[in-house]
This record gives sequence, structure tokens and C-alpha cells, in this order.
Amino acid sequence: MKPKKIIVMGVSGCGKSLIGSKLAAALGLRFFDGDDFHSPDNVRKMSEGVPLNDEDRAEWLARLNQLLRDAPNAVLACSALKPEYRRQLRTGIDGLEIVYLQGDFDTIWNRHQQRADHYFNGRTMLESQFATLVEPEQDEALFIDIRQSQHEVLQDILTRLSPA
Repeated sequence: MKPKKIIVMGVSGCGKSLIGSKLAAALGLRFFDGDDFHSPDNVRKMSEGVPLNDEDRAEWLARLNQLLRDAPNAVLACSALKPEYRRQLRTGIDGLEIVYLQGDFDTIWNRHQQRADHYFNGRTMLESQFATLVEPEQDEALFIDIRQSQHEVLQDILTRLSPA
């Protein structure tokens, strides 16, 4: 099997971890949640409602890039909010596919309010992510509408990732 590496991206609460883990299981790939690789300082900041800046994210993105480079096949859930973050994640990796879970603020904020035990804290933090987000170019990622059911989102991704 040709190595397959996929990033499932989007703002917090769009479903990256859930869909990414289901996608990895469906494809027989290893799953990594980018949230698990934040430094304790980053987790503390987010828990306190302080948005991360580029400097905060630099080491985290380097760690995730190395993780993808070392894993023969993997799905990574990662916000990847800016083009420069996606470039850093792609460095040294051929054939990396990006799936963008796209949704509006209200839909995602409603999901946030249903979450329990997550360090990402508050409406201001989500507003910050939307302010930081630079959507990928159409040819850079698969755009997936998250207003669909989880099953439909997964099927949409699997269909669109399959070779024609």
C-alpha cells in the first residue's frame, strides 16, 4: 500500500478528532490528535481562555510535522488554521492530503457548548480561531460541509479520497 497521510483540519469544535479517528479506522491508518501534542504551557494558556499565537504554535507544528514524517500511514487532527501552518506541516511529506471540515460560527459554537472536559475554553477562544483561520485554496484541500451527519461527513470524505 502506498503511504497515506491525511490532515483533518478546521477550527476547534468542527469535529476533527471524531471524524479523524473514524477516518483512520475506516482506512486502517494510525490516528493522532494534535491536541495531545501541545506543550503544558499551551494547554494552560488555552484553559485560561488565552488564544495561542504563532510563537506558541511553532514548536507544536514542528512536533506534528515530525510525527507525520515518522509515521508510514496516518491521519492527524490539527487545526492548521493558516497557510504557513499548513506549509510547515507539509514540509518533507509527499502526497499529504488535507480535509477541511468547514462550518459556520453558530454551528460550531453550539457544538462547543455540548463538549465536556476539553481545555479549549470559551466563545472568545473560538472567535479567535475564526479570526485566525485562512481557509485553504480549493485545490489545497477537500472542503467538507459539517452540517451533514457524522456518517455523511465520513462517507463524503471516503468517496472523495478514493481514486477515480
